[in-house]
Amino acid sequence: MNAYLAVIIGSLAGSWLLGVLSNILGARHMPPNPPPEFADAFDAQTYAKSREYARASMRLSAVTDTCDTLAIIAFILAGGFDRLDTAIRALDLPPLATGLAFIGALTLAASLLGLPFEAYRTFVHESRFGFNTTTVRTFVLDRLKSLVLTVILGGPLIALVLLFFEHAGPLAWLLCWAVAVLFSLGLTYIAPTWILPIFNTFTPLEDGELRRALETCARQAGFELSGIFVIDGSRRSTKGNAYFTGLGRRRRIALYDTLIKEQSVEEIVAVLAHEIGHARKGHIKQRLAMGVAQTGAVFFLMSLFMSSPGLFAAFGMERISVYAGLVFFVLLFTPVSLVLSVAANAISRAHEYEADAFAARATGNPGAMISALKKLSASSLTNLTPPPLEVWLHYGHPPALDRIRALSAFSS
Repeated sequence: MNAYLAVIIGSLAGSWLLGVLSNILGARHMPPNPPPEFADAFDAQTYAKSREYARASMRLSAVTDTCDTLAIIAFILAGGFDRLDTAIRALDLPPLATGLAFIGALTLAASLLGLPFEAYRTFVHESRFGFNTTTVRTFVLDRLKSLVLTVILGGPLIALVLLFFEHAGPLAWLLCWAVAVLFSLGLTYIAPTWILPIFNTFTPLEDGELRRALETCARQAGFELSGIFVIDGSRRSTKGNAYFTGLGRRRRIALYDTLIKEQSVEEIVAVLAHEIGHARKGHIKQRLAMGVAQTGAVFFLMSLFMSSPGLFAAFGMERISVYAGLVFFVLLFTPVSLVLSVAANAISRAHEYEADAFAARATGNPGAMISALKKLSASSLTNLTPPPLEVWLHYGHPPALDRIRALSAFSS
């Protein structure tokens, strides 16, 4: 077997196997009773429902991952990439349009393949446990909007990458790196004003106890906010959340309306202090730096492998092209991507502990953050005892139980 093909098939199968093993261990790693720390938040009925939700989520994830993996491997072995390339070349489009059509067709096919699973997760799985509030109209519009944004924003970026690798020679990867970084920063800057409102309504938080408490917390922490907004998360789910968007002076906090209904003022202030902790501890800059470095490394490696005849032979391609090489490198990069993801998750979990500690010190009330975590866990039926492998593979946040135990040290 072609060495490239062996690496690609092996990494796809290996990633799938790790996911299956994680699900098996997760299903077996659920004690019959909640940990003592959650005794006041999970009654017997809620805890039983959380175990059922976790197991159902694992089964759905296993089916989805299996179908995705089999579809990709079958497409490779059946010579699907070469057939698609032949069909698109027959249209006799200009070279750049041919490349965009090839990548666009694969992207659309992947989206259509995942659509039934997304619909099932939303309208069957999430509805079964009382989370879904998404209408069919909202679901369809969300996908159409995402598709349009992908074409408008992703199309020009991919076009530039293809042009650079086609014509810029040894400097291509550097130019691609620069453009990708500028694109990412620009997207982060404009997202709060131009992109996120396409999907949700952002309403300024009305004046009152909560707004004043949040503004006081930010001011005492030396953190400047451009606004505090309420996002209509209840249009899609009953689950609560909060996040920061924007860069520099355009930083704003978005609070889900569901979070405001569930949490007390003290608890929401603790959540804000946690998010401020990420900024004050330099986590945002660190993640940005890591992302920039990783993007550069990816483009450099891409420049080394994407034109390899052996890589194209692995996919049964009759012709070598920049656009196909770009796709093939993404598949070849699978094992490295998995390792980088695991490392990024580990760093992210460490950052979460630091942000929790910052919130505990800044508010002088670690109990508020503990209470907020308990409420969020109960309302979203969080798996309280995920196995280490699942945490290692998928968790960018530590399990709620671990966070609460760490926060409890500030109360003693």
